[in-house]
Amino acid sequence: MTFDLATLMAVRVCVDALIALAFWAQSRRHPSVGGSRWWSAAALVAIVAMVATLGRGVWPDLITIPIGNTAFTASFLCIWIGFRHHEGQSVSLRWAAVSMVALALMYAALVGVWNSMVARQLLYVTATLTILVLQWRDVRRARRQRDVPELRAVAWVTVLEALAIAAYGIAVLTIRVTFNTAAPWLMFYFLVMALVRAAAFNALALHRLWQDGERARLRLLLSEADSRALIQNLSAGVLVFRPDRTLARINDAARRFLGWQAPAEAANAPANAEAVWFMLNEAGEPLRRHDLPFERVLATGQPVQNVIVGMPMVEQGAVRWALCNAHPENDASGGLRHVVLTFIDITTLRHAQAEQKTLQAQLAQSQKMEALGTLAGGVAHDFNNILAAILGNASLARQDLPPDAPAQVSLSEIGVAARRGRELVRQILAFSRQQPAARVEVDMADIVKEACALLRAALPPSVRLVQRIAANVPKVLADATQLGQVLVNLGTNALHAMHGRTGQVEFSLDCVPADGQAVPSELRDAQPGACVVRLRVIDNGCGMDEAVRQRLFEPFFTTKPVGQGTGLGLPVVLGIMQTHGGAIQVHSQEGVGTTMTLFLRAVHGMPIASQATETAETAEALPSHGGTIAAWQALSAPPDAAPAPCASPPLPMPAIVEPNMPAPHILYLDDDETLVFLVSRLLERRGYRVAAFVQQEQAIAAVRTDPEAYALLLTDFNMPGMSGLDVAREALAISPRLNVAVASGYITEELQAEAQAIGVREVIFKTDAVEDFCDVVGRLIAPVA
Repeated sequence: MTFDLATLMAVRVCVDALIALAFWAQSRRHPSVGGSRWWSAAALVAIVAMVATLGRGVWPDLITIPIGNTAFTASFLCIWIGFRHHEGQSVSLRWAAVSMVALALMYAALVGVWNSMVARQLLYVTATLTILVLQWRDVRRARRQRDVPELRAVAWVTVLEALAIAAYGIAVLTIRVTFNTAAPWLMFYFLVMALVRAAAFNALALHRLWQDGERARLRLLLSEADSRALIQNLSAGVLVFRPDRTLARINDAARRFLGWQAPAEAANAPANAEAVWFMLNEAGEPLRRHDLPFERVLATGQPVQNVIVGMPMVEQGAVRWALCNAHPENDASGGLRHVVLTFIDITTLRHAQAEQKTLQAQLAQSQKMEALGTLAGGVAHDFNNILAAILGNASLARQDLPPDAPAQVSLSEIGVAARRGRELVRQILAFSRQQPAARVEVDMADIVKEACALLRAALPPSVRLVQRIAANVPKVLADATQLGQVLVNLGTNALHAMHGRTGQVEFSLDCVPADGQAVPSELRDAQPGACVVRLRVIDNGCGMDEAVRQRLFEPFFTTKPVGQGTGLGLPVVLGIMQTHGGAIQVHSQEGVGTTMTLFLRAVHGMPIASQATETAETAEALPSHGGTIAAWQALSAPPDAAPAPCASPPLPMPAIVEPNMPAPHILYLDDDETLVFLVSRLLERRGYRVAAFVQQEQAIAAVRTDPEAYALLLTDFNMPGMSGLDVAREALAISPRLNVAVASGYITEELQAEAQAIGVREVIFKTDAVEDFCDVVGRLIAPVA
């Protein structure tokens, strides 16, 4: 059987052309797969070899033989280089080019110089077989790393080609086979091997593509796992909805926010389930369906950013707030695939903002009250002087008239009106927190009982007064008189809220843990056993609306008719509570009633259990606060008749003063000439010698002139230039044994502390000091004598 060489070579050219096109297309489509370009080049080089072989006899042998033989060898070289590139190994292209040029020159020498066919055939066999051996070595190394069928096929193709080339060389040496005899058989064999080799290398390339695809799939799976883990561990909530409004994915933060304990609860939760997706806007009003972030994305296809929504938690009875963002997730064709809703839990921030607004409102109220208090204190000082002059001169006038004189009635009414004015001053001073507070440990139960007893005298028959006092309520550090004033003010307001209707006023006293939610934040204490005393005044009267409640503690604001209220009762309560470091809460509903809740810190270091025991043991030993409540009653309720003047009946002189000894000398200083005149007359009527001055320098000069002449220095505090404390400091520097008292219309703790520090014996409330002047002077002088 013979083969037509020309036909075989033509077929080989066509086959190589197809192989070249196939591998070139593969290299363009999959540039990451190495070697395809070189395998395409090998097919093209083989075509050159075929053309050169066909040209023998047409072109000179010096051209066709070196080009054809070198091209055949070069095609195997390109296949080997392509395999190394496919495996990621490098080849020196300069070395390969130099080798092929040298091989061509050797072929030319064997044609033009020695013209030895056997030598040319052996050179071809040696060069080609060397390349195939090198390729087999690289294939074997690759198989050590991964023994796959594709590499085994390439190895067998390499071995079969090497065996064919080796057999041809042996035939040339042994039986002297010529090229023309062996060429048809070799051409047919390597035509078949070219097809097998192309299939093997194509399979190798496809295996690489499969490997790359697997790696990409694993990277995608890993990336998705990382994304899921990242989303799952985010502190922000993530919800992924399908376009049909069902939930596709949810992370743990969103599940915790929504109160879903198990993933199964969220598996198919519909986005339009009103029980689940009922939302509130920032103002706390229900969101309409088309305003929901999810629905807005569905309707517009555009992202929604920074929307604040609230979600009522039915089981918890609270509202959770979130800052939401929503955006569409489209597929490759642009269709909506998912709607991704992300949100951050801002419930704590909302509560902090609400608390901040409350604190800002309290600060504004405090600043306003402080400014009004300062103004009120200044007015009260001047008004005190006026009232002191009216009360003192009315008292002196009554002493100068017979008891049955017609003017006695008018003078009595003047005293009543002045005392009412004095009580108004006391309320102003309590509102401005400028009254002295003598705080001691007191039992709130006693104060509540005495306040209720005081209120019961004015209780209408249609109103029932109820006391609910829990057992073992701990003591508080407070001024009993001021707290009594607070309770009477609140009780009076509760009675007025009845408007003559049948109702009930309840005083409820108990203690609550200091870390409870009901306790205002400024009084909370995490210390174990700490508690706060709570007093509630509850009525079922007319109640109040929000507008009235917002202005409840404004000075001079009242809802009572003209002439029936000053608008200072609740500001006084607020001022006293703030002075005591307490807090007050108001809950009211129009037509239902009002609850005023007071909070005071319990005495420190006494847990609830121990306080209860101590209170039970010492209940009988505690003194009653009836005196303080009675004193408040006397101040708050105008008397039917004026009290007896301080000079009638006359007080006895101090027992230690002998009848034949001179009367004590008193130095009085006040910048108000009216008071100077009044006080001088009061004291002189009692037999005292009085040196009165209106200038500070004159009083100090009098002390300096005769330091031992005066038994008492009584000075006003608020004077232009030098204050009463400055005068006291100068006088005590001159005469350290001098008794010094300071009178003031408003007394603060700072004033008392500073006065005590410089040696002042007593700070006297000015109005009381004028009316009870004789008692005060006698008490201050007696120790010195």
